[in-house]
Amino acid sequence: MTLQRRILILAAAVVLLAAVAVTALVRASSRAEEKNRTRTDGPQVTRGAVSLDPARGSPRIVFRNMAWGPHRDELATVPAAAPEEDRTSSGVACLRFHAAAGTGICLQADKGGVPDRYRAVVLDARLAEVSAHALTGIPTRARVSPGGRLAAWTVFVGGDSYAGTGFSTRTSVLDLRTGRLEASLEDFTVLKDGKPYRSADVNFWGVTFTADERTFYATLGTAGRTHLVRGDLAERTVTTLRENAECPSLSPDGTRVVFKKRMPGLPAEAPWRLHVLDLASGTEAPLAEERSVDDQVVWTDDRTVVYSLPGDFGADLYSVPADGSGAPARLMASALSPAFLG
Repeated sequence: MTLQRRILILAAAVVLLAAVAVTALVRASSRAEEKNRTRTDGPQVTRGAVSLDPARGSPRIVFRNMAWGPHRDELATVPAAAPEEDRTSSGVACLRFHAAAGTGICLQADKGGVPDRYRAVVLDARLAEVSAHALTGIPTRARVSPGGRLAAWTVFVGGDSYAGTGFSTRTSVLDLRTGRLEASLEDFTVLKDGKPYRSADVNFWGVTFTADERTFYATLGTAGRTHLVRGDLAERTVTTLRENAECPSLSPDGTRVVFKKRMPGLPAEAPWRLHVLDLASGTEAPLAEERSVDDQVVWTDDRTVVYSLPGDFGADLYSVPADGSGAPARLMASALSPAFLG
């Protein structure tokens, strides 16, 4: 093959690759623009005041609005008794969100950075920024303690899914009263099966707090296995309780934890089923939701939990009784990261 022919082939390949890149960019831009247009068949959203004050008005839900239109990804609110009513949107955008006792934690993208950067923003009851903290990866979990004193968040430092084993996380806990930040739970002493445990592959995710503003539960991943752990912020320790439990969520009365459990025979990309664990007796039972749920559930009260599943416009919220009875029901379309207030 002559040099001239090689140059022509190389030039043609470069032109082809450039055309493919331009086409992909145009399609992505068109898709993004489409998401900014309100759909007549979707929830109706208007700008207005959104509060995290639990004493303000009747019970309500604050959540990340996933409905297409100019308010997509913003925190919005609806009455808890009428979740399909028109939504009031705040103008504050979050990728992950949680709130309790008038305090919110919003994990959001810093759109001024290239490449993508993220931060954890503490919000007051009026959604004003109290403090912000740079994140080291992609946001995935967020929680505020029942009394509003503590906030926790988890990011993917490597990978972007809990389904496989090739991921790495970092979980931080912030004391909002003192300003003390535990940048990584990996710095805590791990007590596994009653003995100190160290391993380079330790990961934590999915924190849930007790009412004492000191104790928490979370997931520990190591050596290809997951463990439910109980943590002590004052002692800076975590203790393993049982295997095969991820993304725990503590009931309001502090007696039970709902978590996702890997089940044999399910697909590798969708391996979980929600279970409830009685902390006193150690007994567990599956919930009525048989689909694989990759989420940290939120309790609406002592009887019901809410979680997300993929939907037509990103995610929908479903509810199910927390005792294994009943059947799952769709609570809201195009919504994610709910907090039940009031």
